[in-house]
Amino acid sequence: MASTHGAHGILVASNRGPITYQTQDDGSLHAKRGGGGLVSGLSAIGPDADALWVCAALGDGDREAVRRGVGEDGVRMLDIDAEVHADAYNGIANSVLWFVHHMLYQTPLEPVFDAEFRRQWDAYRAYNRAFAEALAEEAAEGASVLVQDYHLCLVPGLLRALRPDLRIGHFSHTPWAPVDYFRMLPDDIRAELLDGMLGADRLAFLTWRWATAFLDCAAEIDPERYRVTPASEASRSVEHLDGAAPARTLVGVHGLGADAEFLRARSHEADVEERIVALREEIGEGRRTIVRVDRTELSKNIVRGMLAYRQLLDDHPEWRERVVHVAFAYPSRQDLAIYRDYTAEVQRVADEINSSYGTPGWTPVVLHVKDDFARSLAAYRLADVALVNPIRDGMNLVAKEVPVVSDEGCVLVLSREAGAYEELGEDAVSVNPYDVVGTARALHEALAMQPGERAERTKRLAAAATALPPAQWFLDQLHALEA
Repeated sequence: MASTHGAHGILVASNRGPITYQTQDDGSLHAKRGGGGLVSGLSAIGPDADALWVCAALGDGDREAVRRGVGEDGVRMLDIDAEVHADAYNGIANSVLWFVHHMLYQTPLEPVFDAEFRRQWDAYRAYNRAFAEALAEEAAEGASVLVQDYHLCLVPGLLRALRPDLRIGHFSHTPWAPVDYFRMLPDDIRAELLDGMLGADRLAFLTWRWATAFLDCAAEIDPERYRVTPASEASRSVEHLDGAAPARTLVGVHGLGADAEFLRARSHEADVEERIVALREEIGEGRRTIVRVDRTELSKNIVRGMLAYRQLLDDHPEWRERVVHVAFAYPSRQDLAIYRDYTAEVQRVADEINSSYGTPGWTPVVLHVKDDFARSLAAYRLADVALVNPIRDGMNLVAKEVPVVSDEGCVLVLSREAGAYEELGEDAVSVNPYDVVGTARALHEALAMQPGERAERTKRLAAAATALPPAQWFLDQLHALEA
């Protein structure tokens, strides 16, 4: 088998890659580069590392690029059948695994694990197998492979069977479900997920809360096969009692931080300055701002945030005409009906607040739904209060980004269910994301906070938020795996 090994010493696998292609009117392909922690991390290891990023072709432009043999050095796109990808991505990853880990099901009615679910699970398995086979083909002897997220939970186990010589890591960017919620999955599916993940030499999570939830699942659901033990002060391990390779899987934590250097420079470019002027016009002279920036993802809890703002206006009418809720709710997963319905509800509640409380000179909620990064940065700079109230969130980088770029200092109102709470909770105003009255109380406390305390908190929040910037976050995982 050695003769089939590739040449790459470091490999990353993720559903979405660092580049996307669009077909232009003249038939040519236009490439657009992405950002984020993985892109920063891979660039940080340098060109001599023989690194390769394996990702899925997500749209028609990507698939056309694969067919034409167009590509970038260091990236391999997999042209997985579009229906298989849709079933794996929307059917399982986003409609089952995401819902389990974020505890989003309305359990009297869902989930229903029927024959259609089984058909889609077969697609999820095939999708993961395509990644495992590509990685096995491309990896050099003893290479390090970093697999990303809930889309690819089966890859470590599948890849281990194909290439036992590799060092395999998996990073979860989401929470992990507590044992009782994880038990909702059919027994064989639960076992397959745990076996897939524990094919890795090392698993990593954003916080110890999520890592511990995974360890609890392994220990309680299959105690005859897995035993959790301390590995060191910085990590724990799962021993494989059935003799499966590897003999144990290490488990560690890397809390992804904000990229301060990039954010501070980007937030003072000309397009951001233009949007600050436009936002100030929408807000009105001398008014305070409560800012939120989210995708219309069910777990982000945008509707309850708006209801809390309405409660604030009821409980403290002195804030009327003196504060504006600047809400950016960028559409997400609109090919799923439940997400379209949620996006419509966000718009409906914003309209209702504006019609009930608005005056000719004051729009209480300024809602924008078109994704615009420069405008998001402008809002970060203007924010007096940042509202981050997810039901459940692996980390939440908005909570970390706002204090870094805020012009005058910003009070962070933060859900205790966000992963970022572990690092930022001490200097935030914490909320129970389900408690609308409590969140309204927290918004009032934040708006009333004295400038000196606000500035001190912002300084400490920014320091904590940037403790592990994206490039270092990636390198720490790589070094831990190689060690």
